Amino acid sequence: MVDAFLHKGFGALPAAPFNTFAHSGELASPGAHFVSVNNDTVSSVAQLDLSGGPLTLHVPDTGGAYYVLQFVDVWSNNFAYVGRRATGTAKGDWLIVPPGWAGAVPDGVSGVIDAPTSLVTVVGRTACDGPEDLPRVQALQRQFTLSHRDSAPHRTGLPTPDAGVPEELRFFEELRVWMADFPPSAGDQAYQDRFQPLGLLEEGPSPYVPAGPALVQALKEGLARGKARVEAATRPAPEADGVVPGAWEANPHLFDYNLDHLGVGTIDSPEWKIADREASYLVRAVAARTGLWGNHGYEAVYAHTFHDSGGRPLNGAHTYVLRFEERPPVQAFWSVTMYDVPGCHLVENPAGRYSIGDRTPGLVYAADGSLTLYLSKDRPADPDAAANWLPAPDGDFRPMLRLYNPEQAVLDGSHVILPIERVEADRG
Repeated sequence: MVDAFLHKGFGALPAAPFNTFAHSGELASPGAHFVSVNNDTVSSVAQLDLSGGPLTLHVPDTGGAYYVLQFVDVWSNNFAYVGRRATGTAKGDWLIVPPGWAGAVPDGVSGVIDAPTSLVTVVGRTACDGPEDLPRVQALQRQFTLSHRDSAPHRTGLPTPDAGVPEELRFFEELRVWMADFPPSAGDQAYQDRFQPLGLLEEGPSPYVPAGPALVQALKEGLARGKARVEAATRPAPEADGVVPGAWEANPHLFDYNLDHLGVGTIDSPEWKIADREASYLVRAVAARTGLWGNHGYEAVYAHTFHDSGGRPLNGAHTYVLRFEERPPVQAFWSVTMYDVPGCHLVENPAGRYSIGDRTPGLVYAADGSLTLYLSKDRPADPDAAANWLPAPDGDFRPMLRLYNPEQAVLDGSHVILPIERVEADRG
């Protein structure tokens, strides 16, 4: 992903060199082939290279409007946040420093962001209420800037895998060279030692160019098993004991695998850390598979489901309703976004509607304040239902409910999202 943003761009985000923001000029569409991409905000991404010393980040005054800059290290740990919830919406300057930096902090900065790795991804999200709101958002985006404080030499590129490694082992070669350049935290290094027999800790020439048949077979089989384990972990069985068919999986702690580096804007407390370090590795993999670069639960909660109230897979051959008896308890806003399965990408549709939520114009609420959304391949004939329609694909799908700045009822699970109900037989 880092290389894609540096050289090719991604979806509506253009390519940008290190230490420069790439801003999307539009809300995400199906052209952004990114896992569970956000359609509520306009994205800004910057890849930071701190090998040449600290950077200064300038943020504008957004006048109370929602935005967040999420700081992610090479190991996908969210280690800092700047934005409405975390630091407010006033303008300011933040000093971002590399690991081990011990220089003097200049006057006038709002604070210091300590990076655990010298390569950092900044994921920016600025709330946008639709195409008509884009000029306001774009004006703000231009004011997010990065500047060098020092002129020390910095890296000339990303770690380069050995070109002679066969494609079937490329994953392990990439992992080897990145681990060498960006060591994990001290707490994770002991676990990493078990990788020695696999060649992952070897320095210098790649051990995978001359790898013997036994090692090749072990690595291939291990990779296949690992992928299967992660896929299984993303889809809990609806018939499991105590699980209501069609129940939404809302895990405010999906991104709690960062146990060691929690800085500006984070909550450094046991409640937001996975107690079992080894168990956190599977959680990290699931988070990357289903919602790469997602936020901690206190910034946003993501709930999703693959099944209806009867435990059947959601599929565009049917029509469904999702009812909210009361408005989701959030301090910012909420939305439901449609994704296909298994890719978890936005779904192309003639209406050009990829998400629906409390900022969608024309939503029709019932007299008692409840809201019913319609999920189907075809547009409902009833005008009120059409106003509340979220288009679905032909095949299986997975909706995601996003809750921005959720209230305590979301975090403690006392707010229950009703299962999706199937209301129509097969089309045709």
